Order: sequence, then structure tokens, then C-alpha cells
Amino acid sequence: MSIGAGIFLIALGAILTFAVNVDVQYVDLDMIGYILMAAGVVVVIIGIVLAFRKRKTVVTRRDGVDRRTGERYDSTERGDNGTL
Repeated sequence: MSIGAGIFLIALGAILTFAVNVDVQYVDLDMIGYILMAAGVVVVIIGIVLAFRKRKTVVTRRDGVDRRTGERYDSTERGDNGTL
């Protein structure tokens, strides 16, 4: 979602900077466009970093003998809801 929002900000900033030719007395639309494009680039970079960061995984393994039936059991669980 953050990558899409960053691309939206870049596109909106580019439109304000390069396509809109309106003079507003107290607002510089070109500067607002450049700021939006810079913010979009930052959001895209943060989104890529968060998407590819390493995840910490905790694996718990249990084995033993069931007291009631006498059968052996072996179970493995992951902390990130992934499959082994």
C-alpha cells in the first residue's frame, strides 16, 4: 500500500509541477509539486525497505511420549505462521 501511495504522490507532484500553468498569488504550485514528488520517493523507499526486511522466526519443537496412550509425538510450530 505504501508503494502505491508513493507513486500517487509522485504522479500528483509531477502534474502540479509540469502540467498546471496557473498563477496563484500566495502559493507556488511548482514548489508544492517538487515537495510532493520528494515525499513520494521517500514513501516508495520506505515501502520497499519494509517489504524486503528480514523477519524474525521462532521455531518450537516438542517431542515425547503421551502419558495416557503411550504413543510418541513430535510437533513443530513456527512463530510467524509460516510452513516448514
